[in-house]
This record gives sequence, C-alpha cells and structure tokens, in this order.
Amino acid sequence: MSKSLITTHILDTSLGLPAAHVAVTLSLQVDQQWQALDTQQTDSDGRILNWALSDGQLPFGLYRLRFDTAAYLGDTAFFPWVDICFQRRDDRHHHIPLLLTAFGYSTYRGS
Repeated sequence: MSKSLITTHILDTSLGLPAAHVAVTLSLQVDQQWQALDTQQTDSDGRILNWALSDGQLPFGLYRLRFDTAAYLGDTAFFPWVDICFQRRDDRHHHIPLLLTAFGYSTYRGS
C-alpha cells in the first residue's frame, strides 16, 4: 500500500498506546489564510497514511496539521487541539508524529 507524501501518527504516551479515531485536518497556507485540504481520522494504530487528495495536490509550502485532542482526551484535555505547522520544501516523505499526554505534547520529523 502506498502512502501520501505527508503522514502522521499519534502516540498517547501516558498509556503507551496509539491514539485511535482522532480527527486530524491537513491545511495549506494560501495568501496568509489556512485552506483546509482534508480531514481524516487516525486508524486503530493511530496513523493517517493517506489523504483524500493526490501527492500532486500537495505543493511546496507551509502546512498545518490540526489534531482534535479534546475529543480524544475528553475532560482531561488541557490543550483542546494541537496545531503543528511545517514547511514542505522538497519531495522527501514528511512524517509528522504527535506524542500526546493530557498536559503536554511533542513532535519531530519522522521517517
């Protein structure tokens, strides 16, 4: 199975488990405005490997992944959502993971 140029996954580090069924919106900045491209839910392994658009519809530019953490964490969520912004400047795969707890998060460029 092929995967998109941009992928993500969420690991709930407080549980040591993937965060399944979390809504994530992929947006592109166009003329200083965020344009939503697609919204998907993480699978049972906490991953989004494909978006409902082709790689050709993912130009170089500034992107944002918005994770709906409040719906996943419920009343314990300190951050109701997490936005991760990143630049797509080349044709390499961009894997953007989210390590999540109720009171914190971190990210990095994965492979």
